[in-house]
Amino acid sequence: MSDKIYSPEKKDRREFLKSAGTALIGSAALPFVFQVNPAFAMKNNTLKVGLIGCGGRGTGAALQALKADTDAVLTCMGDIFSDYLDESYQALFEANPNQVKVGKENRFVGFDAYKKVIESDVDVVILTTPPAFRPGHFKAAIEAGKHVFCEKPVAVDAPGVRSVLETAKLAKSKNLSVVSGFTFRYDFPKRALFERINNGDIGEVASVLTVRNGGGLWYKDRKPEWKEMEYQLRNWYYYDWLSGDYIVEMMVHSLDMMSWAFGDKLPVNATGSGGRQSRTEEKYGNIYDHFAIEYEYQNGAKGIHFSRQQQGASNINKAEIMGRNGNAIVDIGRQIHRIEGQNPWNYEGEKNNPYETQHEELFAAIRSGKSINEGDLMANSTMLAVLGRMVGYTGQTIGWQEALNSTQSLGPKLEEYDWDLKWPVPEVAIPGKTKFF
Repeated sequence: MSDKIYSPEKKDRREFLKSAGTALIGSAALPFVFQVNPAFAMKNNTLKVGLIGCGGRGTGAALQALKADTDAVLTCMGDIFSDYLDESYQALFEANPNQVKVGKENRFVGFDAYKKVIESDVDVVILTTPPAFRPGHFKAAIEAGKHVFCEKPVAVDAPGVRSVLETAKLAKSKNLSVVSGFTFRYDFPKRALFERINNGDIGEVASVLTVRNGGGLWYKDRKPEWKEMEYQLRNWYYYDWLSGDYIVEMMVHSLDMMSWAFGDKLPVNATGSGGRQSRTEEKYGNIYDHFAIEYEYQNGAKGIHFSRQQQGASNINKAEIMGRNGNAIVDIGRQIHRIEGQNPWNYEGEKNNPYETQHEELFAAIRSGKSINEGDLMANSTMLAVLGRMVGYTGQTIGWQEALNSTQSLGPKLEEYDWDLKWPVPEVAIPGKTKFF
């Protein structure tokens, strides 16, 4: 499974649509079910969907949502950039004209576009903007009574995580469904494997190793007419205030698997290091290109995460879970899901497209009046990555609660965004010198 960040500006539309939507559709049972409230059951079959964030990931998520449910209709779209929105709309309409019903009056552009999508009569919103916007958009959607698909990560700093946790409580009180973009949780082979791990097939988990090494990613050359805010927003991945750094934006998938293996228990603390050796040019903002983090758990178990994004180096994406009675292995590239030891096992069951399964289960929950709420899960897994960045940047050992209580906000408040705002790019962090606060 890939966490590729698509760039619709540089990728042929038909090639993008093919890559985003050709895998098989799965049909799993709902993983998390809460109380039934008949008042929230659907009165008819049609679900109106609004898309907030029309870049490559947003376009892919909308396409996957429409493929997952033939009675879902895209009725509203919003983005800060008109070219992103136009490209996305055209791609989606060409792929599925019967389910894309977005009139020009329902295509919104600007920093307030999210408000206009949420204020429309949509039933569910897809949140796929850069991560810095996620806490505010999530809060606005839940306060307005909308069901939410929320791409990962859900924040870039501790105040954002705390906001998401509070909003998740509100969603529960309203019986609204919240599904996260932690796609591995919807992959049938991984569900089967981690169910066995959590049921004790390898005994008590002593350690989890996650490794994700890959190459470089996209970059958009500066245009003369772009102000600094637009330049940074179009290259959001390379600024920690927008992406959280790559460990938060992308490697959070690996850390979510680590958490899953530990039964979603929270670590006591973390320590580690990181830096940038190959991605050193100014155009790469202030993020790192490698991290090595150790998480310590209450029972002494350890979670180890290694990752890098360095062009020309070898690639791997795997998790190894070591238990008292055996080991479990997940190799993403080779599609290996197996257990070795006292209870050997190898997945040989049905395969699915988890990107579509997550929308299938979200829509099924909405229609049934039963709710899925992954708010705590998505916030805690995001915080694992934020904590990893904190210890990597500072070189200090930091406790979980200490990190969660941090007052450091990396970017401006949602209402402060403006094209003339010149948000300063922080200097690249230096472990041992950069302070935690």
